[in-house]
Amino acid sequence: MAETTLLPGSEGSADRPAGPRIDWAAALAAHDRWLRTAVLARLGERQAVDEVMQEVALAAVAQRAPLHDPARVGAWLYRLAVRQVLLYRRRCGRQRRLLGSYAGSRGSDRGVSAAPDPLDWLLQDERNGLVREALGRLSGRDAEILLLKYTEDWSYRELAAHLGLSESAVEARLHRARQRLREAMIGTRAIEVPK
Repeated sequence: MAETTLLPGSEGSADRPAGPRIDWAAALAAHDRWLRTAVLARLGERQAVDEVMQEVALAAVAQRAPLHDPARVGAWLYRLAVRQVLLYRRRCGRQRRLLGSYAGSRGSDRGVSAAPDPLDWLLQDERNGLVREALGRLSGRDAEILLLKYTEDWSYRELAAHLGLSESAVEARLHRARQRLREAMIGTRAIEVPK
């Protein structure tokens, strides 16, 4: 797990809570890759990840919910990222409803169509496409933990530390996520069921 750099002087001020001051640039850089993976798994939109990560950085620096234990900065940033993903989804939903109501009021029967995912054009390997499709059918939590486990190559202990869970909870979540992925791949006929 990445170390957190503390800045000298932990005294609080009128606008900032007392406690250890953290070098947020270093902390965010150390956790950026896996946080981006978790955000992508929850959003499913590559272009939205940068926007959400900017909001995470702003919220971390503002510290409206102060960090009490600098050793757990990864888990704290993870919770912050999940919260920002939820806020982003809410904001996008409002925009879609507003756009839909505007299009309806203008008498247009054409809906707003989503652009095809450019990732589909790049993936030529059929197996990768089937796995990605099966991952898309999983819940955000299942896809997130599978992506973090296999793209970051983390152990159960590392996953537990970053997500703020116990190792047994991580093990159980991974087991259930793998089972659901297997069932989704059987449903898409990506893998054969032995008889």
